[in-house]
Amino acid sequence: MSAEKEARSMWKWILSSAVLASMCCFPSVLLVGLGLMTVSAGDALSNDLYFGPARWILYGLTVLFLGFGLYRHFTNQGICTLDQAKRERKRIVNTAILVLFSSYAVYLIWNYIILELAGIAVGLPWEDSAFWR
Repeated sequence: MSAEKEARSMWKWILSSAVLASMCCFPSVLLVGLGLMTVSAGDALSNDLYFGPARWILYGLTVLFLGFGLYRHFTNQGICTLDQAKRERKRIVNTAILVLFSSYAVYLIWNYIILELAGIAVGLPWEDSAFWR
């Protein structure tokens, strides 16, 4: 697999994990934006998901998702045994750290900037609790 395809594959996992981690806010923005839910119901849904156990479940699933993505990435690289992993330890650690930090950065931008601005635009009462205030 070429380096460009590898990078694209990893970015798919990173972006997908960031979207999965933000599923506590995305459904309410989408449903209110499409007119399928009232603003007060959307706010209640996002509060229940964000402040309830669903957020931590989504975070856990995100970590598992990233771990599986890294496993698939290194398996495609030919690193299948523990001996090969020991030999490639620096590359594995560096890639894992880069993926985790990239995923976290994409999550922060997506959830706390893009989704928050979209939620405010569709009428959700998030402006008072926005991080820039």
